[in-house]
Amino acid sequence: MTAADRRLKRDALGVLGILFLVLSAQAPLTGIAGAVPLSVALGNGSGVPAAYVAAGAVVLLFSVGFVAMSRHVVDPGAFYTYIGRGLGRTAGTGAAAVALFAYCTIQAAMYGLYGATVAQLLDLHAGIDAPWWLWALLTMALVQFLGVAGIDTGARVLAVFVVAETSILLVFALVTLVRGGGPEGLGVAAAFSPRTALDGAPGVALMFAVASMFGFEATAVYGEEARAPERTVPRATYLSITLITAFFALTSWMVISAHGASHATDDAGRALENGDSSAFVFQPVTDRLGGWAGDLLPVLLATSLFAGILAFHNSANRYLFSLSRERRLPHALCALNRRGAPWAAGVVQTAIAVLLVVPFALTGRDPVVTLFSWFSGVAVLAIMLLYLLTSVSVVVFFRRNRLDRRLWNTAVAPALGALGIAGAIWLVLANLTTLIGGDRTTATWLALTIPTVWLLGAAAYLARPAGAYPRTMAPAPETPDAAVTSPTPETSEKDPP
Repeated sequence: MTAADRRLKRDALGVLGILFLVLSAQAPLTGIAGAVPLSVALGNGSGVPAAYVAAGAVVLLFSVGFVAMSRHVVDPGAFYTYIGRGLGRTAGTGAAAVALFAYCTIQAAMYGLYGATVAQLLDLHAGIDAPWWLWALLTMALVQFLGVAGIDTGARVLAVFVVAETSILLVFALVTLVRGGGPEGLGVAAAFSPRTALDGAPGVALMFAVASMFGFEATAVYGEEARAPERTVPRATYLSITLITAFFALTSWMVISAHGASHATDDAGRALENGDSSAFVFQPVTDRLGGWAGDLLPVLLATSLFAGILAFHNSANRYLFSLSRERRLPHALCALNRRGAPWAAGVVQTAIAVLLVVPFALTGRDPVVTLFSWFSGVAVLAIMLLYLLTSVSVVVFFRRNRLDRRLWNTAVAPALGALGIAGAIWLVLANLTTLIGGDRTTATWLALTIPTVWLLGAAAYLARPAGAYPRTMAPAPETPDAAVTSPTPETSEKDPP
C-alpha cells in the first residue's frame, strides 16, 4: 500500500463521537474554573456571560464557511488543507506548521496544569509526594496507548470524562437558576445588558471567551473517520459551538449570580490574590451541592485536563499523518496499525510533548505560571491566525470554483467571521501579557514564534527538491454535494496565482 492509498478507519465516528472529542478538547471545567475568574476580575465583571455569547456568535459566523468547505474537502489536515486549497500550497504548508505548533503547545500547557493538579491531589489524599513532571510523563505513556487503541476507543473514554465534568456544573447551574439565583437574584441585566457587557475591560473578557472555544475545529479533522462526513461534520460543528456557548454563558452567569453581581469582581480578585482562582467557581458549587462536590471538583479538574490532552494528541497526530501521506513529512509517519490508528504519528507527537515539557522540569520552573500560561497563550494566538486564514481561503476557494453559490455561506458569513476573528487577534495581542501571566518581553517573544513557525513551514515547502512532494490533492468535485477526500493519487492541482 502506498502512502497515498492509506486511509484512517472509516465509519468509526458519528455525530456524538465527534462531539465528545471536540468538547473534551475544550475542557469545559478547566475553562470555567480557569478563565471565568480571570475574566470577571480583569475584564468586564458581571458582564462576562455576554462576552461568551458574543464569542459564540463570531465563531458561529466563521463556522458557516468552515462547514461549507468541509462538504467538498475531507482530510484530517483540515486547516492546512483548506488554506492550501484557497491560498496555495505554500500558505497551506506554513499553516500546517502553525497548526501542529498550536496543538502541541496547548497539549504541553495542559500537561503543566495537569501535573501540578495531580501532584497536589495525591499529596493531599494519598500522602504521595512526587514532582509534577513524573505524573505528566506517566500520563504521556497512557495517552500514547489510548491513541493507538483507535479513535473509537478514545471517544468512549473521553465521553465518560466530558459527561462527568459537565454534569456537576450543569446541576449547579440549574439548581441556582431554579432557586432564583444568589443574594441579588438572577441578575439578568447585570449579565447581559449592553452597559455591563461594555463595562471595565470587555476586550479581556472577549479574549478569554474566544479562547474557551478553542478546539471546535477538530470536527473536520475527524471527517475521514466519520460516517457520512458531508452530514456528520456540519452537524457536529454547529452542535458543538451551540452547546459550548450555551454552557459557558449559563454557567458563568450562575457563578456570578451566586456571588452577587455587585460582589463578583471583588470576590474574583480575592481568589486571584490568594493564588487559587478556581475557588471563585468551586466555592459556590460546594455551597449549593454540598461538601462532596468540593471534594470531587479537583478530581474532575484533573480528568478534564486529561480529556483535553488526549483530544489534542489525536488532533496533532492526524495532522502529522496527513502531512506524511502527502509526502511533506517522512512517509513512514502515515503507518497505520490494525485498528486504523496512525501509530507512528502518535509516537512522534508524544516525543514532541516530552521535548516541550522536560525543559521546564529540568529548570525547576513552576508548571502553572510558566508552562501552562505561556503555551496556552501562544496556542490561542496561533489558532486565531488559522481561523483568519481559513475564512479568507473559503471566500477565495468558492469564488474560484463556484461549487456552492450560496452567497451567505461562501462569502458574507466567512467575511464577517474574518472581521470578528481579526478583532479577536488584536485583543489577544493587546492583552497577551495578561493572558500568559508574564512580562511584555516574554509576550513579545512568544508572539514572534508564530510567524516564525509559519515562515519555516512555507520555506521548507519552497525549498523542496523537484518532485519531492507529489501534488496529490484532488481538485474540487463538479457537484456541490460531493465530498473529496484528499489526497487522491490520480489527480493534481496547481497552486493559485
